[in-house]
Amino acid sequence: MKKQFLYTGLAVMLTFSAVAQDKNAIKYSQTINKDRGYDHLSILASDEYEGRETGTKGAWMAADYIKKQFKSFGLTGPVKGGKDPYFQNVGFSTKKLDKTTLTVNGQAKENLKDFYIMPNAVGDAGFDVKANAVIFAGFGISKDGFDEYAGQDVAGKVVMVFSSGDPTAKPAEAPAQGGRRAPSSVGSLQNKIKYLTEKKAAGVLVIEPSVDNINPRLKAYLTGGSEGLKYDKKKNATPTVAPIPVVTIGTAVANQILSGANTTVDAAKKAITESVKPATVVINTPVTFAASIKETVLRAENVLGFLEGSDPKLKNEVLVVTGHYDHIGLVKDPNAVDKVNNGADDDGSGTTGVLLLAEAFAKAKKAGHGPKRSILFMTVCGEEKGLLGSEWYSEYPVFPIANTIANLNIDMIGRGDDARPGDNNFVYIIGSNMLSDDLDNVSKKANADYVNIVMDEKYNNRTDPNRFYYRSDHYNFAKFGIPVIFYFNGTHKDYHQPGDEVSKIDFPMLAKRSQLVYFTAWELANGANRPVVNKNEDGTPKTK
Repeated sequence: MKKQFLYTGLAVMLTFSAVAQDKNAIKYSQTINKDRGYDHLSILASDEYEGRETGTKGAWMAADYIKKQFKSFGLTGPVKGGKDPYFQNVGFSTKKLDKTTLTVNGQAKENLKDFYIMPNAVGDAGFDVKANAVIFAGFGISKDGFDEYAGQDVAGKVVMVFSSGDPTAKPAEAPAQGGRRAPSSVGSLQNKIKYLTEKKAAGVLVIEPSVDNINPRLKAYLTGGSEGLKYDKKKNATPTVAPIPVVTIGTAVANQILSGANTTVDAAKKAITESVKPATVVINTPVTFAASIKETVLRAENVLGFLEGSDPKLKNEVLVVTGHYDHIGLVKDPNAVDKVNNGADDDGSGTTGVLLLAEAFAKAKKAGHGPKRSILFMTVCGEEKGLLGSEWYSEYPVFPIANTIANLNIDMIGRGDDARPGDNNFVYIIGSNMLSDDLDNVSKKANADYVNIVMDEKYNNRTDPNRFYYRSDHYNFAKFGIPVIFYFNGTHKDYHQPGDEVSKIDFPMLAKRSQLVYFTAWELANGANRPVVNKNEDGTPKTK
């Protein structure tokens, strides 16, 4: 093992660097310091930027600030066809329920009191369902020995079921008090909806007692709508299938319908559970329910600054350095004293790191010591919405994915970890050896030669229960087979809280971690060969 490591290390040393240290790399790294870090972060994470939520004024202000910095460094905007070459417009939109109605026997019911409709249960075209009768199918279970749909053709019909439960489940299969049944259980709502979708039911009424007292967080979500990318405008997009209409109803509405079968929610549930026999019945009570979606496209952009390589043979190869500049915006609680989620660490620190690197490399190029390969410095939007900005770039890359040699992603490098109290001289390295041993070796050599920080690999695995490998923007490169490194300082009590303030940032460590990324980028951009991808996404060795 030791001999193999030595041979590997020697090979990497010869491949990527002729000497242990590059004097020019050290010279231009001086720009990456705590004072410059403070200059940027004190602006990006100020109250004025209102938490930088994607699609809001604060995020637009941050994008404009980053663009001006890139431009001042001498980086060019590589985006063609848009209004601004530094901005890659991202198809970000919000979808809100525009109309929600439910009537039972001609009586209108009140949204968010008697019923609710989830935005993701409504396709772009909306739905409008009318039925003269409802099939009450109890728990909505269909399996050997207990089929509540036996003898029923549900195609084109409205079906009403309990939200959860399986009266045939053994005690060991039942969820613990307050727990949640495994998604594969036949008693899960997911499987009930799946069955009725496959059988082409017209719609589903789901009996859920919690509707009688809707959780404030759920109510906020239902009134706020959902956010995402406009997939229908993305190339190679798979057409989405309109979901089956689902309306979640409370006890009062359910009891009104069940009165047509001379029963109630409690009585029906008790009868089926105790007898373990289906009690499916057609109830001749007319119902109607409808919903429509209003979609609003919001301004959102990735901010790109490009530094062209100096070597004619290598400049078509591109190293991408990323950090997300968005955060979660203003506090929703109207009674909160501190109303801004500043996001100084998450990810104002990473955005600052990208700016520090961009300035250092730009100065090196102006002095005639620019990198041989090209470098794209990119701050992305929408990370907090589901890695949307980086996903958009991976679908619409400005430079071909095949020409992208690696992605160095900086997401939270400004503080310590509650799990490592008293010593911030570390950084978590995630993904470095997932796809390429070369990249891992270059990273560790750069640290040993220049920085000497503790590189903690605690989360550097695919089975980490926190799933950090899948939770930041690097993953949208890794899924295309591009080697990645995710630099991360771990979570803390102020994560996604108003307390994530500039005053709590360890600026010397922010600079030191940024220098690690810088020296790694220097080695990658100037090495003789790009990192070889020798592993598949699942970690198995690639075969030649």
